[in-house]
Order: sequence, then C-alpha cells, then structure tokens
Amino acid sequence: MLSDKSEKISSHSRTPKYMQVVNLILEEIDQGKLKIGDRIPSINETSFDFLLSRDTVEKAYNELRDRGIITSVRGKGFYVSSTNMENKIKVLLLFNKLSSYKKYIYYSIVETLGDEARVDLQIHHYNMTLFENLLDRYLGEYHYYVVAPHFFDENSHPTTAYDLIKKIPKEKLLIIDRAVKDHENEFPGVYQDFSRDILEALETGISHLRKYQRLILVFPKGELYPWEIIDGFKRFCYFHNFKNLILDGIDDEPLYPGDSFIVLAETDLASIVKKSREQNLKLGQDIGVISYNETPLKEILAEGITTISTDFVHMGKSIAAQILGKEDKIPLKNPFKLYLRKSI
Repeated sequence: MLSDKSEKISSHSRTPKYMQVVNLILEEIDQGKLKIGDRIPSINETSFDFLLSRDTVEKAYNELRDRGIITSVRGKGFYVSSTNMENKIKVLLLFNKLSSYKKYIYYSIVETLGDEARVDLQIHHYNMTLFENLLDRYLGEYHYYVVAPHFFDENSHPTTAYDLIKKIPKEKLLIIDRAVKDHENEFPGVYQDFSRDILEALETGISHLRKYQRLILVFPKGELYPWEIIDGFKRFCYFHNFKNLILDGIDDEPLYPGDSFIVLAETDLASIVKKSREQNLKLGQDIGVISYNETPLKEILAEGITTISTDFVHMGKSIAAQILGKEDKIPLKNPFKLYLRKSI
C-alpha cells in the first residue's frame, strides 16, 4: 500500500496530517488497490512509513473506524470492512432554538459538508433535562456532535451544563455559537464572545455615537438572550463616558431626541421605527438605532438599519471545515462587526 509514503504527507497543507492519512487510504480503496478483508499496516508501521507520530496515525485510524471503513481485530491488526465511499460522516446538531439566525448556520453547515455527511438536527430549547435525554438517546450513534451550549436553570439563570457536555467523547464534540463559561479553551468549535464583541463593535462606531446624549440598551426580560451582552454594553459606556440606560422593552412612552438605542428583539426595532415616523424624528439625526444580528431586511429598512452581528454563514462553514478535517479542531472566535448604515 502506498509507495513513497512520506512524500504524500504535506506539512504545508491546511488539511491536518491525520486527515491526509485518511484521504490517502480512502483513495487506495477507491482505486481498487485495497479491498474488503485486506489488512492495512499497523499503527506503528504507518507511523514509521509516513514519518508521523503514533498519535497522528491512531487518530486517522479511529476516524476510518468511526466511518465504518476499517475494523480492528484484537491481536491481528486492522482490516478493510467497507469499500462504500458513500459511507457518510454522521453529524448531530444540538441547537438551543431554530431562529432565522440558527437557520443560516444550519444551511451553511449542510451546504459546506455536501455529500460527505448526513446532518440531523435536534433542539434542546435551553433545557438541560431535555439535553440530557437527547444525549442518552443519541450518544454513540454519530461521528460528531455539534452543541450550542445555551442553557438556563429552573430559575432562568444561565448555566453551562458542563457535566453533561463532558459525556460526549472529546474527539467527537464541537461547540457552536458560544463557549462553555470557564472552559473556553477546553472544547473545539466556533463561538461568539458576547461581552467583548459588543464592546469592540460599538468602539468602531464611536464617532457616530458621540452625537447622542444617551445610549439605551433594550434587553427584553423573559427572553433567553446572553447576559454577557449587558456586561459588554456597560463596559463600553463606562470606558467611554456615555450616559446609559437599560430597558426591558419599548413601552408607550415617546422617543426623545438625543437617545440612541441598541435593540435585540425585532419587535422593539419595529416599535422604534414606527414611533420615529409618528413623532417626525429622523433616524441617524434626532435618534439613533443599532439592531443586533444582521439580516437582508435591515439593510433596506428605513433607508438602512445599522447592525452589530456575528457572521453566521462563516460560523457554519468553519464548523463544517473542522468536521471534514480541513481546519484544526480548536476553539475559534467567530468574526463580529458593526455594519454602519444611516440609522446612526
């Protein structure tokens, strides 16, 4: 199997070395050089031939075994058990909800994985008991588990569900959308840093915000938004000496010139746009508004609504790349930026 083996592994490729070994063995099978029942070299033999560490080769063999391509026989070695190249990677997404933004992530993952994987989706609704039940039901049936670790306890306080997440084998686990608090560097995946993101995004628009007398964060009570957003907003206002206020919604009170709003809920955004028209207040001059999370509609609403947002499509692509072995499985902070438009 495989001539000039060491030359087939590139140190400059973005594909991790273990996945290069996987791909080379799959190529041998596809070309008919390896057939069902054929023995492949041992981990030590492949490690020597490819000039790779034993751990790297073992990771490659585990990947092939998880896909059902090879099987191990105690005391004898590894054998080809399937030549079905359509044997797909099985991925289970465990999301907290299926919002329009989560749909962007979902479709980006599915599109990037293409025919190489089968993707299933389950929603845990922020509920740790439901999440635990899903793990009990599906653990061991998938090659990868992609978890959005947004959880709240029975008193609506944020919690990490760390002990439950640890049940998933580390080599099969990827987190998405948020890091596990106090364990940010433990789990690979792609996450938002909600506190840091809002602070740094607002700083990029600070020259536009200076014309307003007060910044108001509209953070709805009862909605399961990340509380770190409040922390980042308070830090920005403190560092840059902005008068500020936090509201849980846009009530029946009128808008006041000189205020600039940062809104999370679409309903609050709609209320501000409607009230500004009723009071003849011009967005971007009399009052300002920044909406959380980018959508195509906000680009054209009211001549353009400024947004602060992570890149959901990029998040999905990055997770898919880690699943496919095209990127290293490490914790990655997803890009977040301010999209400046006429509303401030």
